[in-house]
Amino acid sequence: MKRKLERFKVIESQPNVVEPTKEFYHSIKGNWNKDFFKNDNPITVELACGRGEYTIGLAKLFPDRNYIGVDIKGERIWKGSTTATENNLTNAAFLRTMILLVENFFAEGEISEIWITFPDPRPRVRDIKRRLTSARFLSIYKRLLKPGGYVRLKTDNTGFYEFTLEELSQRDDIVDLTFTDDVYNSELRPECFDIKTKYEQMFAAKGERIKYLRFQFK
Repeated sequence: MKRKLERFKVIESQPNVVEPTKEFYHSIKGNWNKDFFKNDNPITVELACGRGEYTIGLAKLFPDRNYIGVDIKGERIWKGSTTATENNLTNAAFLRTMILLVENFFAEGEISEIWITFPDPRPRVRDIKRRLTSARFLSIYKRLLKPGGYVRLKTDNTGFYEFTLEELSQRDDIVDLTFTDDVYNSELRPECFDIKTKYEQMFAAKGERIKYLRFQFK
């Protein structure tokens, strides 16, 4: 508990973290470029970012884009924000909130791309609505994305992957859907930039095939 509290104190002082203790927490919506990054570069958001491996990895590869990792867990935000600070990544930020509330922090069309990296698959039937590719979340993503923006998903969980494809097949606003159930042996592998999260490394070591898909909304 002491270590957790110490880390919470750290993220309170981290300028690359947006959380309830920050004065701009309730005014950041629609103002990420102007007030936070102070540039006009496109914004990519990593949902369920965990330690922020994709946020950090992509920020290193593409300094002319802005990256925001979103997670509710303070210790995870601590790890990602600390790593970004240590690497002088001024184009990487972290938002501490529940993903269901993400519309409180981004305006319509403010995001250029969304990554969903190894989210909780929520296998119980009663948790279907909480899956990050369920209908209500897809509708949120559609509102927040700029026209032509991609949603990209990586997961080890076959059930979640198949659920996502089924959800997408029931919509009439999905275009350019591309997917593979084994991204390491797919022509889509370069799109993932060989960035691997903690969970990805763990599941791949156990022999799980890593699934990947991406799509746009009409």
